[in-house]
This record gives sequence, C-alpha cells and structure tokens, in this order.
Amino acid sequence: MAGPLQLVQQVRQAVLLGFLRPGDRLPLIREVVEDLAINPNTVAKAYRQMEQENLATGRPGQGTFVNEQQSAVMPASTYTSLRRGLTTWLRRAYAAGLDEQAVNALFTSVHQQTRNEEVA
Repeated sequence: MAGPLQLVQQVRQAVLLGFLRPGDRLPLIREVVEDLAINPNTVAKAYRQMEQENLATGRPGQGTFVNEQQSAVMPASTYTSLRRGLTTWLRRAYAAGLDEQAVNALFTSVHQQTRNEEVA
C-alpha cells in the first residue's frame, strides 16, 4: 500500500517529467481513495505535505492544483531520449545476469559517484 511519501514522490516525478503541469488539478482525495484503495487519511496527509513543500496549492471548493516549479521541467524529447538510453542499459544489465537488487545497487553507486564528481 502506498504511503504519503510515495504519493508525494509520484506527483513530484510527474511534474518533473512534464506529465503534470502548473495549474493541473490533482484528483480529489476521494477519487484517489476510490482508484487506489488507499486510506483517506494517507491521501490527505500526502496532499498537506505537497502544500507544505509548495508543490501544490489547495483551493477550497475547487481542489488541489500543481504550482509553478522553480526547476525547469524536462522537455519531452530529452525525456524520451534518456528513457530510451536507460531502457537499453537495463536490458543489458538484466541480460548480463544482474537481478533487480544488483541493478539498483549499481545505479545508486554510479549515481552517488557522479554527484560527488559534480560537487568537487
């Protein structure tokens, strides 16, 4: 079952990837509860967290809407290209015999190393 942090992360990713745009209305809490069979308190907590993080704004009687983000949304062409490259890499990793845990460990390791190189 999804927790509030998972719901917030999913919305954050959807905004970053351009699936949700500023001004888009998020589903009503009851719609999320019905569609995903999640506790209403969990959904309400996630929506409150999105408002605290300035990811979305609730408008009484209207719903919750995605805010303009400070960081640029990735262009669709860039997303498509990166996704294609990552899909190729994942297929090669699984073909080489890595399981999901090994793939995640390798990705995390390379990701951390790359971030550390950018900071230095």
